Amino acid sequence: MQLAEIRKYPVKSVSGRAVAATVVEPWGLAEDRRWAVVDERGDVHWLGENPRLLSVVAAVTDEDGLLLEAPGMPPLKVPPATGERVPIGFAEVDDVVLAHPDAHAWFTRLLGKPARLVWLDDPRRCAVPAAHGGLPGDVVHLAGDAPVLLTSRSSLRRLDEWISEGAAERGEDPPAPLDMARFRPNLVIDGAPPYAEDAWRELRIGPLTFRVTEHCDRCAATTYDPVTFAGGKEPLRTLARHRRWDGKTWFGIRLVPRGRGELRLGDPVTVLA
Repeated sequence: MQLAEIRKYPVKSVSGRAVAATVVEPWGLAEDRRWAVVDERGDVHWLGENPRLLSVVAAVTDEDGLLLEAPGMPPLKVPPATGERVPIGFAEVDDVVLAHPDAHAWFTRLLGKPARLVWLDDPRRCAVPAAHGGLPGDVVHLAGDAPVLLTSRSSLRRLDEWISEGAAERGEDPPAPLDMARFRPNLVIDGAPPYAEDAWRELRIGPLTFRVTEHCDRCAATTYDPVTFAGGKEPLRTLARHRRWDGKTWFGIRLVPRGRGELRLGDPVTVLA
């Protein structure tokens, strides 16, 4: 098995960026989900209700700011966040730092509703919830549930097969294969049997060891095409048929890194437990 893809999401819920290598910190990949878009109360604008967030391309600048781009929107360079602290709707962290007002105006125009851009200044303030497998000392950025999400190419291929079988039963043409970007992983592996990751408890990728905290339950955000932003019934319809238990549908696993290090595409993946 090997590491086939690495993806970062500088702003929670916006499109991901593929990279060839990354530094991994205790709270997740460097530059991953330190920013989020919230409403006036501090509740996060969720992708499932705001698919236009997928149109945003965000890149971290050398100064620890952001460059934001989206179709129909002027590019915006956001300086490092130095605003006041405001509440955020996360169970494990009380407040975050407001970005420059220009960023609020940019996202408000994009979404057509009041929006503010905020930054988590210190991920060590945000614990992995115990309800999601967190242990004392586990910390996370604004992903919330776990520092790292891992998926498998073979599992996606099997899901595509199930979707095609279901389409044939309904007398429909087979759809195009799903883009892994729908599942918003940080790490994608290749070479494992389909859904072998369900049984993993600990693994090593390159020089780093990771503890599996839980399976990843999937929500309506996966039903939006990451290129066209159009919604649909898949993959939740088929996951509900083949991958449903405890009242949820499942794809991928959540991980906590044990320490810091660097990962590169092609790094070997070894199951330790």
